[in-house]
Amino acid sequence: MMNNKECLAYFEKYLVEERNSSANTLSSYLRDIRQLGQYMDEYLPHWLINADESDLLDYIGWMKNYGKSAATVSRCIASIKNFYLMLYQHNLIEVNPAARIVADKIAPKLPQILTNEEVELLLSQPKCVDAKGYRDKAMLELLYATGIRVSELIDLDITDINLNAGVIRCHSRKKERMIPVHAKAVSAVRHYMEKVRPYMIAEPDERSLFVNISGERMTRQGFWKIIKYYQKKADIQKDITPHTLRHSFAAHLLENGADIHAIQQMLGHADLSSTQLYTQVINKQLKDEYNKAHPRA
Repeated sequence: MMNNKECLAYFEKYLVEERNSSANTLSSYLRDIRQLGQYMDEYLPHWLINADESDLLDYIGWMKNYGKSAATVSRCIASIKNFYLMLYQHNLIEVNPAARIVADKIAPKLPQILTNEEVELLLSQPKCVDAKGYRDKAMLELLYATGIRVSELIDLDITDINLNAGVIRCHSRKKERMIPVHAKAVSAVRHYMEKVRPYMIAEPDERSLFVNISGERMTRQGFWKIIKYYQKKADIQKDITPHTLRHSFAAHLLENGADIHAIQQMLGHADLSSTQLYTQVINKQLKDEYNKAHPRA
């Protein structure tokens, strides 16, 4: 019978070799099961492999009593269910003690969005006096104009944008979608492409639309630093990430009457429920404004 250390090693091998899990998933699952093992060492007289359903429910209750967030508990339950399912499927246990355990439903966390004024303030920060300023202006304008993910933004090639038609072609998860681009963003990107980019690229055949100071494709980390720099410069107190502009794009379109299915298509959401989350954002904002402004609220 395997002890806790052997169980963890077996689980790690399974995650790597059979599940091909990412580094983050591997680290998260092993940490959660290691902590379960430590709990059992301290409070229960047996190993992980001997646990029954009541042991696991006791541990989940212990986590809740010690102030673990609902999201943390839910993640731990997922790790536990994967661990014991693996043991069961590999015939290391006769009964899966986690089979009937279900995580509590967690209300989705509403995304943070910027106000229209905050967006304008952020977009006005890049000063078009040098190549970097023109490039940064074009990137921020295009990100807010289209709501694309930062990964999609930096993956754009020069052939993916049609300035005359005012559209970009976006590739995501083996799917392609066309997204309209408003005139201000088209103007910013046009100036960058025609007047700036030719002097920034390292090689004449460089395909990347947006390049770094080395003349190569912009990275996620590079763009993250850019947006943090302009947040600080604008003195906006909200924590702005590249995804904040995507959220703001969707919420502002919805607020101004855009069809939710059109927004879903532009965002590239497979499930409409992901897009409907922005309806909750708008409703919460309306409720907050009501409570602040109504004399009897």
